[in-house]
Amino acid sequence: MVLGLGDMKKLCIGGQCKSPVWRRWVLVSSGCVGLLFALWAVCWPQLWFDWSGIPHGYSEMWMTVGMLNGVLALGVLLAASNPVRHWPNVLVATIAKIGAVVGFVWAVSRGVFPLRAGWVLLLNDALWIPPFLAILWATVETYAGRQPHRAEPFTLQEALEHYQLTDQSLLAASHDAPLTIVFLRHFGCTFTRKLLRELQQLKQQTEENGAQLVLVHMLQSGKERSYLDDPAVQRVADPYCELYRSFGLGKGGVWALFGPRVMLQGLLALLKGCGVGHLAGDGLQLPGAFIVHKGEVIAAQRARDI
Repeated sequence: MVLGLGDMKKLCIGGQCKSPVWRRWVLVSSGCVGLLFALWAVCWPQLWFDWSGIPHGYSEMWMTVGMLNGVLALGVLLAASNPVRHWPNVLVATIAKIGAVVGFVWAVSRGVFPLRAGWVLLLNDALWIPPFLAILWATVETYAGRQPHRAEPFTLQEALEHYQLTDQSLLAASHDAPLTIVFLRHFGCTFTRKLLRELQQLKQQTEENGAQLVLVHMLQSGKERSYLDDPAVQRVADPYCELYRSFGLGKGGVWALFGPRVMLQGLLALLKGCGVGHLAGDGLQLPGAFIVHKGEVIAAQRARDI
């Protein structure tokens, strides 16, 4: 089941997830302010110009801005009934508010508007951008993340005993030979696709060092064959990321998912033809690589970003 993270975990009962109350109040408040602004701009279009010291002559434009703002406000009020489900409304409103702020700053820098004219922009647009962005990020967590079944993660030993290879547990296999366990991102990720293109080389290097390669993925067992068709490579299915958690691999935030380094490396991978696929796993999960021998982690590489 795909559920939200953070406070969403505490608000999911019987498979039904509820948004925190503050999200709805933010959208209701913003929508009401937007409707009041629309009414004011349409009915008294000259007032803003008078209060801001701007010459008249743009009343029709200001009325149009008011009407458009009213439509956006209605969309925001609709989204308040279920902020995560109606995220497109929130996204459109966020883009419009950011655009209004950027446009006003540009106009002030050009001397078109005086700075004191920005009080309307502050109340109707700038004030709402941070909570709107928080709602959008909660939407990403809800649709891209997965909630573990267990409240407490497995210990390392429990996880190694619980998860199985073809004929034995990870713990037993680690006593026969060192295991190079590579935790993948979702199969649609550019970086996962890049790694799978180099899989034979990775497998050969592992075997040359007397170890066994094991890939951990986030699909149900067998579903990975569409992406990983080499039967000689051992793999472990971990659809709820319990094994990831036991090895200390967490979820990525905005910087870990979309930071400058990620964008640069992703562009380079795309230029090499790795491409991008659909979301096949937890889109927030960070990857990692470990060497496990006799039930102990003797080397670890936990990713700081995707």
